[in-house]
Amino acid sequence: MSVYVPKNVMAAAAAVTLCVVMVGTPAKAQPGLKQKIDSLFIIASSGEVQYRDQNEPAMDSIAALGAAAVPYLIDKFTTRSARERWTIIWTLERIGSAAVPDLVKALRRDDPLVVKRVAWALGAIADTAAVQPLTTVAAHPDWGVREQVVEALGKIGDNRADDVVLAALADTVGQVRKAAVAACRRLRLLESIPQLVAMLGDDFYGARLMAVETLLSLDTALVIAALYDSLAVPSSEVGHIACDVLGRVAGPQAMSILIEQMASPDARRRTHAAVALAAIDPEDNCGVMEMFLEKESDPLTRLKVQSAREAARFGQ
Repeated sequence: MSVYVPKNVMAAAAAVTLCVVMVGTPAKAQPGLKQKIDSLFIIASSGEVQYRDQNEPAMDSIAALGAAAVPYLIDKFTTRSARERWTIIWTLERIGSAAVPDLVKALRRDDPLVVKRVAWALGAIADTAAVQPLTTVAAHPDWGVREQVVEALGKIGDNRADDVVLAALADTVGQVRKAAVAACRRLRLLESIPQLVAMLGDDFYGARLMAVETLLSLDTALVIAALYDSLAVPSSEVGHIACDVLGRVAGPQAMSILIEQMASPDARRRTHAAVALAAIDPEDNCGVMEMFLEKESDPLTRLKVQSAREAARFGQ
């Protein structure tokens, strides 16, 4: 009498059996290793409901092969499937440092798509052995590679990459500059503060926003000093945004600078400064806001500042 066994149970049992055989046999002695990895990879990267519970075990089975599986996974980096790309990354993360030698070799490949994804994987693994090899491709002609390299160096967090990251702040492509700013935040690069302040006027909004968040994460005294220097030109866009950042820094020193800027001859500067001060001190405990509103001649500035005060009071 035959017994019915559901397909998903059979597949799971096969995967477990395959894992045991693979782990118990030296990788070089395994016939058809590529075919076995391909079979497991299909399960690991499948979005079908019947394989949902088998995705993780299949990744673990590939990862159990260690370095032997890495070349085959690298070859799959040309895939157009986002699910497959993430499966490769997650599996390489499981393999960890043992995957680094083959990944480093793959940085020399001609296909920039593969090199970019290899850099991504090295950043995910975050082994310091990858720092020097990554810096050798930091000036790659493909901006996508440069972006992933800088991001990976930031994730690894080794200060041997400082000069490469600082240089990338001046890259011609906005996405690379944004990645460099994020790397400065992870590496805690105080030397980047003047450049980050200058990037408050960056053409790419992503770099501008990341510069704000990174400045807020670094040494407050140094950041305030650099922001103050940027306020020298009344109509400077960098100075306007610097006021916004000072409003988020808060503190007595930031408030004093904002009060000073509220006397600027430039209406936009006065607006940015007063709105930032309203965020810090919506109840006007410093005693300058009412006087400012009474004297302010620009109706749009008054409206914006009053709206900012109300929003701050009600926590909106």
